Amino acid sequence: MSFVGRFARLYSAKPSSPVSPDGRMALGDHLREARARVLRTATVMLVTFGLALYFFDPLNDIVYGPYYTAKDALADGSTMPTTGGASGALMLYLKQSGFTALVVTAPYWLYQIWAFILPGLHATERKWSRIFAAIAGPLFLVGVTLGYVTLPKGLEVLIGFNPEGVTNLLDVNEYLQFFTRTLFVFGLAFEIPVFVVLLNLAGVVSGKTLGEHRAWVIVGMFIFAAVATPSADPFTMTFMAVPMVFLYFISEVIARWNDRRKASRSVNANLSPDELSPI
Repeated sequence: MSFVGRFARLYSAKPSSPVSPDGRMALGDHLREARARVLRTATVMLVTFGLALYFFDPLNDIVYGPYYTAKDALADGSTMPTTGGASGALMLYLKQSGFTALVVTAPYWLYQIWAFILPGLHATERKWSRIFAAIAGPLFLVGVTLGYVTLPKGLEVLIGFNPEGVTNLLDVNEYLQFFTRTLFVFGLAFEIPVFVVLLNLAGVVSGKTLGEHRAWVIVGMFIFAAVATPSADPFTMTFMAVPMVFLYFISEVIARWNDRRKASRSVNANLSPDELSPI
């Protein structure tokens, strides 16, 4: 086999041994599949990283757009971006391109993880995993988008605490970490309803329990939003908390419906073929 052929085999996840009817694979095939998926993901991320370096300037405008919007809103020259150290500018290029590659390729590497564990799931688990994958992804993107939209206002409030006559020197590398953390928190906050429904499907929590503790959960969501948002203004906190409360109501409705469905099945399972259902 040629060098190209041997190299291409590294990217192949096809098992070399027959797969049993119940989906069992040999350990060597599992390891080869894991290696292939890791290599595929690394290659895609490396290519995306190179493209992010090439399109650094437009990406830089997107990442630092909220900061410059906040700076223009202050209009007093109290802040300016800076880099620290001789390697500060180079690290900015590498960190921003790496962050871009990680985010842009997220659907691909998440699919690779899901495809690796999918054969080990039962049919019902596969169905639910597809449903939650279809819901969790868009919810996370909605949260990230909302975080990006509210970030300029949060930065304006934070920088506004700067005393008069003092210039706020914003390290661009630290800002990139702040930017990433804020968007991640917003995206993660929108995944809470998905986890609530998962707990209900697993039998850990019931819809009735969710309703009984609803008031405390809402208070907890506002406290979480106040702590997680980057600024102390009520505007950003409300933008995170209100959608979370709305999604929690939806998850409670789904949980109650699922509880009634399971109760109905449990009652009907004890009936004889000639006996009427109490429902």
